[in-house]
Amino acid sequence: MFNCWIWMFILLCGSSIADEKSIRDADIFPSSPEIERGSTLKLFCVLGKHYTPQRNASHIIWKLNHELIAQENYNIVNETVSSVIIHNFTYNKAHVKCFIKYLGKEQLLVHTEVKSGFPPDTPGNISCIYYFNVELTCNWTSGRETNLTTTYTLYRKIKNTQGLILPDPELSSCRSKTESCSFRHPNIPFSNSFCFQVKAQNVLGEAISECVPIAMESIEKFEPPEILSVKKIAGIKQLLTVTWKIPEDIIPAQYLNCQVRYRNLYSNSSEIDNVAVTSEEKVVSLNLTGLWDSTEYSVAVRCIGVESKFWSEWCREKTASTEDKAPSGKVDLWRIIESSHPTGNRPVHLMWKLLGNIPHPGRILGYKIQYFPENNAALQMTKITTNKKIVLPLKEEAYIISVTAYNSAGNSPAAVLRIPSTDEKQIFKPFVCYNMSVYPLYGNKVAAPYSIQTYVQEKEPSEGPVADTDVLGKNEVVIKWEEISKDKRNGFITNYTIFYKPEGGKELNETVNSDVLHHRLKSLQANTQYTVYIMASNRAGGTSGEQKTFKTLKFNKEDIILIAIPVGLSMFFLLGLWITCILKKHTFKKVCWPDIPNPAESVAVEWPLDASMNNSFLKGVTYEDKTLGLEDLNVLEHCFPEEDQEGLLLMNCENHVSECTDTNATAVQNISEHKITLLNGEKKIQYNEEHEVAKCLSPSMPYVITGEDFRSQMHSALIPAKKIQPIEMLEDDLRETQQILVKNEESDNEEVLKLEDFSEKTLFNPYLRNSVKTREFLISENLPEHSKNEPKKQPTVLPAFQQNAVGQSYVTLDMVGLATAH
Repeated sequence: MFNCWIWMFILLCGSSIADEKSIRDADIFPSSPEIERGSTLKLFCVLGKHYTPQRNASHIIWKLNHELIAQENYNIVNETVSSVIIHNFTYNKAHVKCFIKYLGKEQLLVHTEVKSGFPPDTPGNISCIYYFNVELTCNWTSGRETNLTTTYTLYRKIKNTQGLILPDPELSSCRSKTESCSFRHPNIPFSNSFCFQVKAQNVLGEAISECVPIAMESIEKFEPPEILSVKKIAGIKQLLTVTWKIPEDIIPAQYLNCQVRYRNLYSNSSEIDNVAVTSEEKVVSLNLTGLWDSTEYSVAVRCIGVESKFWSEWCREKTASTEDKAPSGKVDLWRIIESSHPTGNRPVHLMWKLLGNIPHPGRILGYKIQYFPENNAALQMTKITTNKKIVLPLKEEAYIISVTAYNSAGNSPAAVLRIPSTDEKQIFKPFVCYNMSVYPLYGNKVAAPYSIQTYVQEKEPSEGPVADTDVLGKNEVVIKWEEISKDKRNGFITNYTIFYKPEGGKELNETVNSDVLHHRLKSLQANTQYTVYIMASNRAGGTSGEQKTFKTLKFNKEDIILIAIPVGLSMFFLLGLWITCILKKHTFKKVCWPDIPNPAESVAVEWPLDASMNNSFLKGVTYEDKTLGLEDLNVLEHCFPEEDQEGLLLMNCENHVSECTDTNATAVQNISEHKITLLNGEKKIQYNEEHEVAKCLSPSMPYVITGEDFRSQMHSALIPAKKIQPIEMLEDDLRETQQILVKNEESDNEEVLKLEDFSEKTLFNPYLRNSVKTREFLISENLPEHSKNEPKKQPTVLPAFQQNAVGQSYVTLDMVGLATAH
């Protein structure tokens, strides 16, 4: 807005000057403005003195290009000045015109070009190339096109520990309107501390990049080297020596890499060799080996510093030829025979061309033609020419002609041609293959021929192919054979027929084309011997080769795999099962074959019937009229809670573990608060004291046997006893027993339980691991009903179990049943 007021002030103040001194009729301000795309444009049009007073600013109209701008965008500043406002100007470039309209006519006063664009983006991707002592050129990308006149300034600064320094603004910067700028000699000092910065600026603003550090050695680019010579060495074939000069204007004391490119002018193929040199070496040589003989090569060289990323340009090429070698191939020769003249001579036109051999057949200096009558070689004549054709005046007899190419190293193999005599009726032999060629002639030039092979006459082949087998299988086989030599084909082979027959079977055959030299026979019988032979055929007939026998396999790979997989899996399964059994043998033995104790082998008791009947424990449980068997005994749990029982059992077990370790104990049995009640009808023996047993196991210690079979044996052993009187064990007797036991322990040096007080501790068998803390022996439910209701007998005290006591019986847990609650 402030700029608009300035323009109005200039126009008002300068209108009087324009009236007197201006030679123009009108003017427009600002002239050729550049604005930001999409902004608002405001222009002023000033009338000259020539148009007043008849016309004034109210007669001014505005147009954008060719379109009239609406009147509401006009503003009359004074009688000679009119302004216009254009909103959202989006044209890249447009013309705004000021007209005066008077008496219905429009007259162009003045116009201006308006451009719209954008402020510059920050320049990026700064890169430079340094030509030592020549120039330093940097390039960058400007970003979005501004569409306005933009100026770029390149700054070269030195970066040190204090920061960035601009040594000389005049010498360390350059200006450009493009994306490139150069410093030229001598204003290009060498330094690896330079950084480069670019500022872009136009009427809408400016943007400046970061200062990018660039090492001068990494951007150095040489001038191309100069090849001094490319030459061959006499007597050494397939070699050229290249010598070149290193450029002088390069950074001193550095390592260089050079590449030598040599191009074969005959094949137009190129190869490159690399050479490492130093800047101190002014002249460098390289031997190019493995080249073709008698061949021209074009050589070029370029170099680069090992720290740099820019190669020099390739230098100007130089051409040289390798040592000559005698031409390697013979020429392709043909002739045209004219009719005989009356003088007896006949002109023969010879034409030839070099074969396009790779590698190059050699440099050709000329051609040597030798010819003589077929029946008189002594009359040989020789002609030399550099052309590829010649006319020989021959007589009517047959001639032999040979043509060779030669150079300084020698001659090529001779191409030989026979010219038949005039009286010969046939130039060709039967059963022989001939190459027929047709050469097109273009003026004096012979083009490449079109050639075919043919036989004048055919017959069946002189021999048949020999069969061989390959890839033998169960139901198939591959039959292969070699081609018949050309001189024994006697014609063009049209097909091959394979005949094969199983032993004792019918002969079969299959036919294939002439270009096939192997065939797969399928659907054969397994494990069977076959006979096979092959017949080669041409248009005249066929000839069979020798027979060969082979035998198919009994199994093929698929069969072996199908057999091997189940067998292998079975073996792995059995191996795994065996390993599992070894590792888990104790578990399997415990589950499948548990150890069942045999009472007959017990050393703790004597098991015969009389010994059982004499046992004091069994004697203690009798009735007057019958024996109470073990099936009549029931085990009744104490009425303690289950968790309390387990706790007490575990506590007692822990308290006595240490007492058993010194005697190699194998089990600890803790039993507390046992209540033993024996009912015999009239008496009930009850003992309700805490009992604690901690006895280390030994091989002679009594144990408890379980099982239904032993129960039945035990029951049957008790049945014969008719009547056993109850025995009461007095307290004095018990004391005597305890004393005897203590003495036996000291004398025999064996482990026994010390009976300190029968009222406090009771001996139990350590094998009764599942013993409970309280037991009651009740009359079994299977006794007669009246027996259950009989009055309880006087309790009788049972003697404690004795270790290794002869005749002592023992009771297993399975011998008793759980009593039912009353």
